[in-house]
Amino acid sequence: VTLQSQVNKLLNIGYTVTMSFMPPTKKHKNSARIAQNLPFYMVHFPLQAKNFKFEEYNTLHVGDSYKKIEARVKKVRDYYPNAIYTNNHTGSKFTSDDTSMNYLIKALKKYDFIFVDSRTTSKSVVKKYTEKYKLPYIARNVFLDNNQNYDYIQKQLKKSIKIAKKTGSAIAIGHPYAITIKVLKESKHLLEGLNLVYVNEIPVH
Repeated sequence: VTLQSQVNKLLNIGYTVTMSFMPPTKKHKNSARIAQNLPFYMVHFPLQAKNFKFEEYNTLHVGDSYKKIEARVKKVRDYYPNAIYTNNHTGSKFTSDDTSMNYLIKALKKYDFIFVDSRTTSKSVVKKYTEKYKLPYIARNVFLDNNQNYDYIQKQLKKSIKIAKKTGSAIAIGHPYAITIKVLKESKHLLEGLNLVYVNEIPVH
C-alpha cells in the first residue's frame, strides 16, 4: 500500500485486513504518514528479485554489506516508529541468499522488527535465520492474485480458507488491485465461522 485512496478502499472491505506499506520514495512520499493512524500495519520491505523490471527505489541487493543493510533497516524504523512486522516486496533472489538473510534478520532484530516471509521463492532461507536469531517464523500460505481474474482470486481465497480450517490459521497475501478488493468485499460470506485477525494475532508455532 502507498496511497490514502488504497487505505480507504481496504478499510471498506468489511473485515480485518493487514496492510503493508512501502517505505516512502519520490513516487509515494506519504506512505509512512498515512500508516500512522491505523491500529496495525506492516512494512513492505523491497528486496532483490531474480527478475523484476520495475525495482523499487532503495531495494536491498545480494552482496550489500551488513553496514548498508543495517542503515536501511534503521531508516525504515525511523519512517515507521510503531511497526513491528515487515514482509518482503519481491525478494526471490535476496531471501534465498544465506549471507543476505543473515544480515537482514540480524538488523531487523536489532531494531525490533519481526519478519514475515512472503515466500516469493521456494528456495527461501528465512526460516533458518529467524531460528538462528530466536525470532518467530511466519510465512504466507497463499498468493491471492498472481492472476488478476475474479474466479482465480476467489479460488485462491477458498484455498486459504481450507488451510485455515485444517491447520488453525492461514496467511493470504494480495495486492491492492481493484479486482482483488472487489473479490474480498464480495466474498465475506465465505469467511463465516473464521476469525479474521491482524498478523500479530496469529498463533505462532
